[in-house]
Amino acid sequence: MAKLNIKKGDTVVVIAGKDNGKVAEVLDCFPAENKVTVKGVNIVVKHNKPRSAQDKGGIVKLEGKIPASNVMVVCPVCNKATRVAIGTNEKGDKVRVCKKCGAVLDAGKKAAAKKAPAAKATKEVKEEKPAAKKAATKTTAKTAEKETKKTVKAEKPATAKKASSTAKKTGDK
Repeated sequence: MAKLNIKKGDTVVVIAGKDNGKVAEVLDCFPAENKVTVKGVNIVVKHNKPRSAQDKGGIVKLEGKIPASNVMVVCPVCNKATRVAIGTNEKGDKVRVCKKCGAVLDAGKKAAAKKAPAAKATKEVKEEKPAAKKAATKTTAKTAEKETKKTVKAEKPATAKKASSTAKKTGDK
């Protein structure tokens, strides 16, 4: 089993199969299977059966896996399909390098990936606080309605129904 030279988020071109020539982004990598999922490539149709009353069944189109050997990485600098070489950067770390122009393929992704989650995390925390307050008020209103329904049901005489049903049975005989 060879290591994949393709990573999630890479732009690749399909070089074999029915979607030959398409250029798209890698959505998922499966190194154990030596396969990748590419956006808009190998569309498969899946028929979903509704599992409960709320679920909707129907026909869903999904991207299927394709062999990693059927795609080539597109270099962001020279915009050509290229093989991937392993080189070292200034720090001595291993990086992926374009075979045609020598550009580093991992250059901007790691720096952007480190900065982006920190910014997203602060935004998510700010957005969750108001949503939690609204949800709490909704639940209290719903629970209040349920409690009033329970009290109304408790006030009704349940024994009267039982008595009438037994009276009918004895009256028939």
